[in-house]
Amino acid sequence: MKIFQQDPELAKFYQSELERQRTTLEMIPSENFVSEAVLEALGGVGTNKYSEGYPGQRYYGGNQYIDQIENLARDRAKQLFGVDHANVQPYSGSPANQAAIFSVCKPGDKVMGMSLLFGGHLTHGWKVNFSGVYYNAVQYQTGPDGILDYDELEKLVKQERPRVLFCGATAYPRLFDYKRIAEIVHSVDGYFIADIAHECGLMAARVIPTPVGHADIITTTTHKSLRGPRGAMIMCNGKTSHPLKPLTEDEPMRENLPTLIDRAIFPGLQGGPHNHTTMAIAVALGEALQPDFKIYAQQILNNSKALAASLMNEGLNLATGGTDNHLMIIDLTNLGIGGKEAELALEEIGITANKNTIPFDKRKPFDPSGVRLGTPALTTRGFKEDEMTMIGQLIAKTLKNTKNETVKDEIKKAVLEMTSKYPLYPDLKYV
Repeated sequence: MKIFQQDPELAKFYQSELERQRTTLEMIPSENFVSEAVLEALGGVGTNKYSEGYPGQRYYGGNQYIDQIENLARDRAKQLFGVDHANVQPYSGSPANQAAIFSVCKPGDKVMGMSLLFGGHLTHGWKVNFSGVYYNAVQYQTGPDGILDYDELEKLVKQERPRVLFCGATAYPRLFDYKRIAEIVHSVDGYFIADIAHECGLMAARVIPTPVGHADIITTTTHKSLRGPRGAMIMCNGKTSHPLKPLTEDEPMRENLPTLIDRAIFPGLQGGPHNHTTMAIAVALGEALQPDFKIYAQQILNNSKALAASLMNEGLNLATGGTDNHLMIIDLTNLGIGGKEAELALEEIGITANKNTIPFDKRKPFDPSGVRLGTPALTTRGFKEDEMTMIGQLIAKTLKNTKNETVKDEIKKAVLEMTSKYPLYPDLKYV
């Protein structure tokens, strides 16, 4: 590899990261492994080109082929999700959410989202984030059982009358009723933004319901269950976009959301798009359009159900009592340990997870009462239900023996044996 020839010190670090990924069970639900084709696109010559604007409306010359790449990515996104319009330029999920708010709100407008402590995302109105600083943020939460109470949400929406309501989460293991949420938000003439970053691959494969047809705006990352690069998209329905032409006063906003979204991305918030990422997004979307992607997405769900059942059979408690999607949260309260200790113990035996709050958590956010797990990355490697059952047993044994080094050493050997059966990027090396 040329990296090693030019910078051997750096190459060694990267080789170590590759080996870490190969020899651990990656169970953070927001992480996945891209195909070698996506990796190739990310390292391509698109990174050399400036392309401010949109296809056919650039501020730089020499974009005739970049235009074709971006149009292909947009067309594939529209086909895959069944929408009229897709913007593939957001640099990542947080900038996409920023642009979505910026497209329909003015500073100080009311933004409502699920509280971070109950599974929501920073960019949905959390107090230290831009969405909670530059906008009037109101947060909603789940019921005592950890499940969203739509009647309570309706009462809060009618009381607060938000300009925007975010639906979507980073740590909510249940499905959302998008039709009900749309009815609630639209009853106060608000905009419904669905952030599907976590579940977008499952929605693309139609193995769980989508917000298309209910949400006004849909935002998503491309690097989680969609199995693409670290980028994002914003999608909506509406008239054909004219991104560099301002709306006139007689053009209704809801019918012209494509224009508002595109203008929010550029020139509103971003400069030139990352063309190498756009190409990698196009590759990932092309993969998701293939029949075997639906099989993959269904396997994510099957594995999640099997893992949840295994954990509960071992006496562990799960927030909300289970899962409907790709993730779950172990409630560690009955084990007498915190999320920080659990995360570290799992990492020591070769399982990567992350500490997380549980609903109505009595512990502090930096050492909460839960640990979050997901199945997309292991499903990509080829793991199925039997292995997930075994992994659930290993996790339970680890969390019950966080101070027993002998037990943890035995579990670590079992993890290494499992990972060796499912090679990751076998031909790739940096040193």
